[in-house]
This record gives sequence, C-alpha cells and structure tokens, in this order.
Amino acid sequence: MSIQDIIEGKREWRAHMARVKALPQDYQFVYKEIQKYLFKVGPVELSEGTGLLSGIVDLFEEGTTLGKGVLEVTGSDVAAFCDDLIKDSKTYADLYQESVNQEVNKAIKKSVEKTK
Repeated sequence: MSIQDIIEGKREWRAHMARVKALPQDYQFVYKEIQKYLFKVGPVELSEGTGLLSGIVDLFEEGTTLGKGVLEVTGSDVAAFCDDLIKDSKTYADLYQESVNQEVNKAIKKSVEKTK
C-alpha cells in the first residue's frame, strides 16, 4: 500500500463520514451502532474501502428522502439487519476457523503418516 493509497483512503473516509453527519440524528445513531457491530463481527470487505458502509448510507439517504424513520428502513432488529447484509460475506472469524481447521488437519495427517 502506497502513501497515495493511504491519503486517498482518508479522503474517501472523510467524504463518507460527511455524508453520515448530514443524516438526521436518529439515522446517525443507528449508523454508528451498525458500524460498531460490523467492526466487531468483522466482515473482511470492511477493510477494503467504504463500499458496504457507503451502501448503508445510500439506503439511509433514500429513507430520509422518502420521509421514513430509520427503523422503517432497517427494521426493529438492527443486528439482524446487519447479519442479513453480511450473510454472504467472509468474516475474520471464518478465516480464523479455516486456518485452525487446516492446522489440525495437517497435524493429524503427519501423525497418521508417522504411525504407518
């Protein structure tokens, strides 16, 4: 990653956060909770720019334009909304689980080969 990439990433993030700050307060609050949830759950794509988060802002901007409350957009179970957004995404937990399984399989294979 070059310095230019880092600078561009910061610009992109600042522009993204400016869009969030332009949303009504209830939308901002729910967005921040979604962001925290997604950072904890860890979909890998979050480390690749603001794509997923920008999509949420797009959805929220559309909701405000239509005069909807934020929970009309997300539903009352915001965690389920988040889970649905990332259901087909690979998470860091998935990557770790795959790594553990590979290590266990390697160790078992070596152990079996030694006993032959």
